[in-house]
Amino acid sequence: MPRLKKLLAATLCAETILALCAPGLAQAQEPWPTRPIQMIVPSSPGSGTDVLARVMAQRLSQSLKQAVVVENKPGGSGVIGTNAVLKAAPDGYTILYTTASSMVVAPAVNKSVSQQASQSMVPIAQTAVGGVLLLVSPDLPVHDLPGLIALLKANPGKYSYGSWATGSSAHLTMEWLKKQTGVKTEHVAYRTSSQLLTELSSGVLKIGWTDPSVAVPFLRSGKVRGIAIVGNVRSPQLADVKTMAEQGYKFNTVGWFGMFAPAGTSSAITQRLTDAVNKVQASPEIAALMTKLNFEPPPVKTSAQFGEIVRNDLQAWTKIANDAAIRIEE
Repeated sequence: MPRLKKLLAATLCAETILALCAPGLAQAQEPWPTRPIQMIVPSSPGSGTDVLARVMAQRLSQSLKQAVVVENKPGGSGVIGTNAVLKAAPDGYTILYTTASSMVVAPAVNKSVSQQASQSMVPIAQTAVGGVLLLVSPDLPVHDLPGLIALLKANPGKYSYGSWATGSSAHLTMEWLKKQTGVKTEHVAYRTSSQLLTELSSGVLKIGWTDPSVAVPFLRSGKVRGIAIVGNVRSPQLADVKTMAEQGYKFNTVGWFGMFAPAGTSSAITQRLTDAVNKVQASPEIAALMTKLNFEPPPVKTSAQFGEIVRNDLQAWTKIANDAAIRIEE
């Protein structure tokens, strides 16, 4: 009888514990998503990042059977939007759609931009890849990267080069190239790529860098000449422009777009997001869009693979910025 009483007592105790834990277990196993997901974009409406984010949001809404709503939070080199996600609850209902410029380039050159986001946020997936494009004015007598380097070496300090901003990936890439070759050329920062292309096509500027999408009309009309592109593959719409690596200067750190979740987001949620994004990436529609925008083929990577890219890129850009003593103080 005492043994029976002990067994009954133990059973009742176990039932009591399970009853008390039931709300917590139910909450832990609650399906996701059950309400709209907010996708923060740290750039203005109509920007290239915004366009890509909205395409992804639309397709994720269909895949997840729940609305994915884009909210633009521009400003501060992407800091405002990034911080909004950094501080959000890690419940899968706030995600970040951003660029390498905000996540790894800005922290490398600007002391006011913390590296916390790139080091602590959970990488979901890389969504687009595209290297910057090196261009020259059509009256410059060079047609490839070795030719340009030879011209700059023969005329130290004679020519300047332009990019869309001080501390941009284009600025850092050219400073890396200067270090590899010993050429001397000064940087000119423009407000926009459109302004740079206008001055390049008119001959006011002789050398410049832009993203690969905006330069296509200028290249096709012969107003500028393509010399090289950063990355491992040639640009879809500019197949005759060789990569830097093909011309003897291997530089694999390219621009990208990607998605992140706040630190602490469960692996189950992030894995489902990664799977959903990669399913979208594998679609013919996204492949066609990447070609239209002159980006590389759509990447399909695991969260871990994307995280490794983020870490390596942050180290690479920081080293280039330090070597060239490029610092932005705000």
